[in-house]
Amino acid sequence: MCESTAYLLKDAREEMVFEDIESLENSGGEIKMISIFGEEKTIRARPRRFSLVDHKIVLEPQ
Repeated sequence: MCESTAYLLKDAREEMVFEDIESLENSGGEIKMISIFGEEKTIRARPRRFSLVDHKIVLEPQ
């Protein structure tokens, strides 16, 4: 599968915030993530890095 997991940087550590992400939207300082199950989560953050090989999205707080 090609879904990704999002992590939020907190105190220099990566904390998992959402799994099975099939799409991600960055708008107005907010990241909206949608899972393959149709669940949604929006957090105030910005993308820091993506690893397509590891299916990993790292976000940092705004």
